[in-house]
Amino acid sequence: MLNIVVCLKQVPGTTEVEIDSERGTLKREGVESRVNAYDLHALELAVTLKKEHGGSITVLSMGPPQAEAVIKEAYALGADRGILLSDRKFAGADTLATSFTLAQAIKKLGMPDLVLTGMQTSDGDTAQVGPALAELLGIPHVSYVRRCIEARPGHSVTVEAEMSDCTERLRVSLPCLLTCTREVGRLRLLSYRLLVATQDKPLEIWSYEDLKPADGEEFFGLDGSPTRVEKVFPPSFEQQREVWEAPARELAERMLGKLEELKVL
Repeated sequence: MLNIVVCLKQVPGTTEVEIDSERGTLKREGVESRVNAYDLHALELAVTLKKEHGGSITVLSMGPPQAEAVIKEAYALGADRGILLSDRKFAGADTLATSFTLAQAIKKLGMPDLVLTGMQTSDGDTAQVGPALAELLGIPHVSYVRRCIEARPGHSVTVEAEMSDCTERLRVSLPCLLTCTREVGRLRLLSYRLLVATQDKPLEIWSYEDLKPADGEEFFGLDGSPTRVEKVFPPSFEQQREVWEAPARELAERMLGKLEELKVL
């Protein structure tokens, strides 16, 4: 049997998000949101492993109260237990503070066999939380996992991971952490029947008081974040259009010249 923890994040479902100019963070309250896609693939892997070997799946998410929707969706997809880490003291966390908060929650749960995360999030794209979380937990990790070849409960997992120029096959002892690509598990359609059936399933909400360490060393929220974002702004999209009319040869020469001017060639 495998005891699996999956970390899920709620991310904006739109690019029309307001920025908190003082904190340098996104204003997430009241914004259309969805589960980070890579995290859903990690959950699919967890469900597959549970079917093959038995065990349990606990999902963790950190965010405002509206992030309860992440847990509800995870229940419909096969999660057994859901915990939302929600407290104003967690707000504004950078990747280190986020990893620290998740690590405190996992330590409170007790070390699982597997911790699964998406390889990155669509709102930050740092790919830092998974490896940092493994370091804080003191367990090995593999990033960019595309396939779980074999799982041996109580012993190890064998996986394929994407490198920059190759694919590696690795065997890692348990407990360990894997960050998952889209290839690791094919997403199923969310069943409305299961969503309704699990809607009233209770979830747990843990606050700062539940997670503060006994030794007093804390890295929670904005105050516990060693990095600060100086400026956050939505990307600008500029389009220019030119219409050329000429014989084909002349058009080809002009196109070549334009590409060289833009340093595309």
